[in-house]
Amino acid sequence: MSYPEPRYFGDEGEISAYFRPAGQAPDLTYPNGGSAGYLATGATTNGQFGLYQWNMSGARSGPDPHFHRTISESFYILTGTIRIYNGAKWVDHEPGDFVHVPEGGVHGFRNESGEPASMLLMFHPGAPREDYFEGLLTLGELSDEERKAFFAEHDNFWIEES
Repeated sequence: MSYPEPRYFGDEGEISAYFRPAGQAPDLTYPNGGSAGYLATGATTNGQFGLYQWNMSGARSGPDPHFHRTISESFYILTGTIRIYNGAKWVDHEPGDFVHVPEGGVHGFRNESGEPASMLLMFHPGAPREDYFEGLLTLGELSDEERKAFFAEHDNFWIEES
């Protein structure tokens, strides 16, 4: 494996760092008390990746098994216990655990502990997942056909658990 081709050709470097303070309010709050912080979106990373802090309340929440055709997804558990489906079974993960799911990998995640939990979600490349997260708020207002189109547009393909 080698380094990718250069993307910056200047001689001096530039001032271009992005900063998001720890105390910034979440970008999105769900009715169940969960929230999402858009730490680095595809727009702020030139499409290289998207990094989000996903905070789950004690209420049971999270997506059923699915896969993505265009993006990989990684999980880093910050607090609590989050159950992640690895394509064969649900496994409880604790703070410090890391899970990477390449394109096409079946996965899902849930908080079933009854306690709050938090994790980092990273998508590569940096697809506009913010639109997906925000669309979840109105998912119940969509017809079955509209819901199917929404998931296809956002590269979510649902499967039955094995």
